[in-house]
Order: sequence, then C-alpha cells, then structure tokens
Amino acid sequence: MFKDILSSSPMADMWGVCVLVSVVLIVAAVIDGYKLKVPNWITFPLIISGWIASFLLCGLSGLGWSLVGTAVGLLLLLPAYAIGGMGAGDVKLMAGVGAWVWGTVTFFAFCVSAIIGGLIAIGMVLYSKKWGHHRDQFTALINEMYTVRDPEKLSELAAERKSTMMLLPYGIPIAIGTIAYFFAAGLL
Repeated sequence: MFKDILSSSPMADMWGVCVLVSVVLIVAAVIDGYKLKVPNWITFPLIISGWIASFLLCGLSGLGWSLVGTAVGLLLLLPAYAIGGMGAGDVKLMAGVGAWVWGTVTFFAFCVSAIIGGLIAIGMVLYSKKWGHHRDQFTALINEMYTVRDPEKLSELAAERKSTMMLLPYGIPIAIGTIAYFFAAGLL
C-alpha cells in the first residue's frame, strides 16, 4: 500500500535520502531534548539542500515538488506555532523533511509524528502526576481557541501560561514519527 502512494515521488523512493533525513532528525531531536530548541544551523541547510538535491536529481519538476513538500511541512505545524503551542524550529524541521521527501511522505510522517507526540505528552503528564493541572490548562486552551480566535492574542496567552506548562521538545516526536514512517513505508 505505502509503495503505491510513494510511486509518484522519485525522491521518496531513495533509501539514501531517508537515511540522510533520519540522521539530521536524530541530531535535531537530541539538541531539542537538551535545549528545547531546534537551531537554524540544522533547519535552514536541511531545507535548502533538499531544494538543491531535488533540482539536481529531478530537474525543475523536482524543485517544484520539493517546494510543495516544504509548504506542506510548514502548513501542518504553522497553526500550532501561531498560537504559541510550538517553536519555530519544529516548524522549520518539518519543512526540511518536506524539502527532501516532498508532500505526500511529509503528510504521512506528520500524522505518525502527531500520534507519537500525543503519546509522549500523555506519558509526560502521567509521569508528573499532575493530571488535573494539565487537564485544566488543556481545557482553558481549547476554550480560548473557540472564544478568542485571534492568533496574536492566543500566542500572548500561551506565552503567559508557558512557565506553568510542561514543555514537549517536538523535534523528538518529529524524528521518531518520521523515521517510523520511513520504516513502515519500506523506505529504510
């Protein structure tokens, strides 16, 4: 099934591309785990080199698909960033994945990453034994999204609440989810 989905993407069928992206994701996840930040010296080269490789290997159409993949990666995480729920480095990291493996693979890798991120978040909350506190914060966040609806105001509210929140370095779920998807799809 996965091979059928990926058959239209020459870049996604390349084992070496997935190995390279996986290595970069592991480095980014380790840094994010320690510093709660994915640095630009990882994300920007990942994006730009994906565009260049796509162009060199597949011409202008490859560059076009790489740009589409970058946009998919950005658009999937941009809403969470806009309301203060995610760092810009995480968004750029997913865009870098998109630059290398294009839109379809990026979408499915994001889906697996979101599930992994949710499971890690639940595990963190259970481990902290502060279920009520986090439930109340989550409820407040959902209520704010429905009532405020202004991304700037939501971002301000999230910034005020940040010191009381447990932070998940999202580069970790991105790395685990993307690499897991590569394996499940037979790309690694």
